[in-house]
Amino acid sequence: MSIQKTETALFASGCFWGTEFHFKRQKGVLETSVGFTGGHIKNPAYREVCRGTTGHAEVVKVVFDPAVVSYETLTRLFFETHDPTQVNRQGPDVGTQYRSEIFVFSDEQAEIANQLIDVLVGDGLSVATKVTPAGPYYAAEDYHQDYYNKTGGSPYCHVYTKRF
Repeated sequence: MSIQKTETALFASGCFWGTEFHFKRQKGVLETSVGFTGGHIKNPAYREVCRGTTGHAEVVKVVFDPAVVSYETLTRLFFETHDPTQVNRQGPDVGTQYRSEIFVFSDEQAEIANQLIDVLVGDGLSVATKVTPAGPYYAAEDYHQDYYNKTGGSPYCHVYTKRF
């Protein structure tokens, strides 16, 4: 019996519900979870993060099989399912928790993310996305997990736009 190798990615691109919606549909993604990272408060609650005082971003944790989907493909999907030029907002959602940021687990992930940013900048986009070393991840409350599948809704801030 072979053991499946997995990798993890953390993406912040506005409301985590819409971000998760797109990643859950990507072949090779084994698991997603919405939560928070990048701040200074341990185990923050959603209401705390919404106040904008914790420093945390809403993120999606993506566990994937690199034999099926590459980190680069996932990062391209990240850039194509939100507006990476907006600072601390996506659509009507405004606040530092809605920033565009990639939290990386390795130098290789950072290199891929920065190369894709360079491509977008070369195409004339003023990319606001930051690339930051990953820190502790805190899962959001259960009612936020897999939100659109539970409610039958669809994202209002995350529309696919071909960029590459």
